[in-house]
Amino acid sequence: WDTSPAFSPDGKHLAFTMEVFPDCENLPCTTQHVEEEKNRKTSGVLYEKLFVRHWDTWKDGRRSHIFVMPATGGDAIDIMKGMDADSPSKPFGGPGEITFTPDGQAVVFTARDAGREEAWSTDFDLYLAPVDGVKEPECLTEANDAWDTSPAFSPDGKTLAYLAMQRPGYESDRFRVMLRGWPDGKTRILTEEWDRSPGSILWSPNSKTIFTVAADLGQRSLFAIKLNSGEVKTLWKEGRVRSPAMAGKRIVFGLDNLKSPVELYSIKSNGKDLRTITKINVEKLAAARMGDYEQFAFKGWNDETVSCYVVKPADFDPNKKYPVAFLIHGGPQGSFGNDFHYRWNPQAYAGAGYAAGMVDFHGSVGYGQEFTDAIRGDWGGKPLEDLQKGLAAALERYPWMDGERVGALGASYGGYMVNWIEGNWPDRFKCLVNHDGVFDQRMMYFATEELWFPEWEHGGPYYANPKGYEKHNPALHIDKWQTPMLVVHGARDYRVLLEQGIGAFTALQRRGIPSKFLYFPDENHWVLTPHNGILWHETVIGWLDQWLRDEATN
Repeated sequence: WDTSPAFSPDGKHLAFTMEVFPDCENLPCTTQHVEEEKNRKTSGVLYEKLFVRHWDTWKDGRRSHIFVMPATGGDAIDIMKGMDADSPSKPFGGPGEITFTPDGQAVVFTARDAGREEAWSTDFDLYLAPVDGVKEPECLTEANDAWDTSPAFSPDGKTLAYLAMQRPGYESDRFRVMLRGWPDGKTRILTEEWDRSPGSILWSPNSKTIFTVAADLGQRSLFAIKLNSGEVKTLWKEGRVRSPAMAGKRIVFGLDNLKSPVELYSIKSNGKDLRTITKINVEKLAAARMGDYEQFAFKGWNDETVSCYVVKPADFDPNKKYPVAFLIHGGPQGSFGNDFHYRWNPQAYAGAGYAAGMVDFHGSVGYGQEFTDAIRGDWGGKPLEDLQKGLAAALERYPWMDGERVGALGASYGGYMVNWIEGNWPDRFKCLVNHDGVFDQRMMYFATEELWFPEWEHGGPYYANPKGYEKHNPALHIDKWQTPMLVVHGARDYRVLLEQGIGAFTALQRRGIPSKFLYFPDENHWVLTPHNGILWHETVIGWLDQWLRDEATN
């Protein structure tokens, strides 16, 4: 059952989701299938199409379908009956992909009904389905082969707003806010001139403004967009704004930054009068040792402006020299910005006596779509140059950062870059940490699950463009590897398969390079279990200590 059931505006219906076999006519059929699977004596599973597995889960044929039932009780109806699709989308979709129509008689939802092309398609659409299930869902966005999601009706019931991309197969394309007249269906783009990618939709009570959150210059800020003009205004800039919601005429949201976990705040819809609602972390923060931070800009690839955050060590003394943890973000269309991350948090290194540096290289989000697009087909090119110039700029700007004691760390694409650095910038770092990073681009294509990603990044399937993959393949540069490396990988990572981590460790061991392999049999692409997270940090910081402390260098 869904943990976030939704009531229709008139309160007469309740929507929720359940995992069902799409070819089943009713819930008892799904129950019977599940019991039969539990009791069968064979273990083989026969697949006819991708996905075979997704993120951290092997597929068993079930789909997440939306059910609607009377609020007073009665039968639950599968309004997606027969659709071989999930709503919310997997693995990271949520309640924001499902909404009732203003009259409460239908549901608009996000789903990708792509058949055998699911693994290489980003064609998520909006569908309209009646609550009684008598009609098949109607696709509202069939004309767009790219991503459509996040439907939200205006309070006056006259407009359906949603987010849409324009380029099929590209998961990091810029989302535009779309406005669809209801029920006439006339659609227009609200944010064509705004070079940012909104991540949510929140209507003002008077239906004249949409509030949204978007990455912007190393922050994740709150914006207001006027419907009559498309004018965008920044309501709150600093830190990372999370999950905004209306509370009367004020907006309530979570907010965190590099020195504080999330607290709740409220602000007027004009961006004034910020108020603190919670102080949950005050006592813990008072007892914690945090490093101050600042952001600076430098000239990166092609002399274009690139941003970097530097976090000072806790108990900072300007007269001392400090070793450096150089953190490389994943994505690659991501960002290490002004937020309190619960896995890759620079304060963990600041507390251990390190300076932390984080470059938002070409490919990062929040600096315009052209900047984000620049990494396509150039994974080891522009970003590496940005990292090289960014580290040099930080060392020149902050003389207390010890350029002789620097370690580079990264996960996912950041782990890929660590492997790439090992063979293409081999004499710069004292040690490296590669978490779930790509080692061999060829095998990565054939083993990962979401094929649209490598096909966009490297110019098609591997068999159609092998040069696009081998151009920046770390496995082809092992002969230059020399820097000690810690490799970390989770067995349930089906995005970057375990063999990628084992392959890197095998190369290190065979070449006689000091190396260790931290293996988590129960973790996916991320380390989520609290005790495993502690072990991760102890091992990673211990590895840095081994190579970057004075005793090691002396």
